[in-house]
Order: sequence, then C-alpha cells, then structure tokens
Amino acid sequence: MRVLITNDDGYGSEGIELLASCAAEVFEDVWIVAPAGEQSGVSQAISLHRPLRLDQLGPQRFAVDGTPVDSVFVALGHVMAALRPDLVLSGINHGPNVGYDVYYSGTVGAAREALIHGVPSVALSLVARAPLPFDAIRPLVVHVLQGIRAHGTPAEHLLNVNFPAPKPDSDPGFLGVPGVRGVAVTNLGRRYYGNEVVYREDPRGKAYFWIGGAWPRIEQLEGTDCEAVRQGWVSITPLGLDATGHGAMAGLRETFDRN
Repeated sequence: MRVLITNDDGYGSEGIELLASCAAEVFEDVWIVAPAGEQSGVSQAISLHRPLRLDQLGPQRFAVDGTPVDSVFVALGHVMAALRPDLVLSGINHGPNVGYDVYYSGTVGAAREALIHGVPSVALSLVARAPLPFDAIRPLVVHVLQGIRAHGTPAEHLLNVNFPAPKPDSDPGFLGVPGVRGVAVTNLGRRYYGNEVVYREDPRGKAYFWIGGAWPRIEQLEGTDCEAVRQGWVSITPLGLDATGHGAMAGLRETFDRN
C-alpha cells in the first residue's frame, strides 16, 4: 500500500515524525507532503490567490508553503500524480480534535479533502498538553494503522482518531500503555470554544484582538469521542461528507409546499 502523510502542525513536527515512523512499520510505501509551517485551525482552507512553493527535503518528503488542503492538492495533482496513494493519514495532531473541533481542524480538513478526491483517509490526534508524550503512544498508533490496513475504512467516511494521554502512574493498560483502556468507536461529541474576545492596544495605541482565549467547554455525553478519551479510550469516529440534515427535510417540504 502507498500512503500519503500530511498534517497541520507543519513538516518538522514531532507528531508527523511519529506517524511516518509507525506507518513505515505497516505500509510498504510512505510519502510526506505537509505544510512548511504550522497551520492549526485553518480547517479546509485553500490558497486560491497566490502561488505555492514546494521544497523536496528528502526522499519522498516534501514541504508546501500553504495549508494542509494545499498540501493534499499538490500531492495528488503533482508529487504523486502518477503514484496515487491508497490512503491519506493526517496528523498526529498536537492536541485534541474531538467534538466540534473537526470543523476548525486543519488535520481533519486535510483528511476530508482527500476523501473528496476519492482517497480513503484518517485524521489522528493526541489529546494531551505539552510536553506531548508521542513516544508513549507508539503501540496504539501502530495498532490502529494495522486495523486500517487489514479492514480498510468505511465507504465515503473518514476516520477521526483521538489518542488519550497515557497516565504514567497507572498500571500498564491496553498494549502496555498506562491508563489506556482500549479502542472505542464513538459519536461526535460537543466541545465548544468560548466567544471571548480580548481587546488590547499595542505600544502605538492601535487596537488588536485575541479570540479563542477561553478553555473549551465539553458536554459529558456517553458514547462520544470527548467522553471516551476522558475515560482513557482511543476514540474512532467515522465522519461523512454528506452534511445534509435529512431529518429536517420533510418538515421543510411541508412548510414550502403550503406557499
């Protein structure tokens, strides 16, 4: 299998290096085409009004001075145009992508873009704060990749995977990773960002603003990715491309049929 790896934390991030190393244990042909610098929170943004630069930094390793979606476009349309990947892996993100994070995340945005192009895809994230324990989750990453290698991904869905932070003081857990209980297939949870906008002035008296300063609020709902990770499970959530609210269609038809 031929695998394309990208992310939103940038080409030189610790998470993408771990993912590439684990992927090399499971797949035969691994490529990296990733943003040259951090692109967190850019969702599915694409650069339409400026040229993109591509640097080859090693065998089958490339950096794009754009977004995660730009990297997918450049990979599929140029770098790997004659070597179409069988799978796209995006991550491992430096932080969670649970609940409504999936609408902001560049990690998930890249995976969604690959799926739009017909390539099965997986977004992977580590739910932890710095210093991020990437080496400790290696057995979990390999296990998830082996499962995907063996069984594939659901048609027309990407997989959003979140790894809980190991707990060093706990007994050895799943695959020997302390504090981890196993793998759970989950629903998308509800994780909200605050609407805090911090107003300040620079030394020259000009106003500037910081948004997203408040810590997100999470609803503790059983069966969700948020709750599974909190309880020590690796969460796997299938995300579809069809955002249609099918349950609302009948009522809307009745409303407009009357007019």
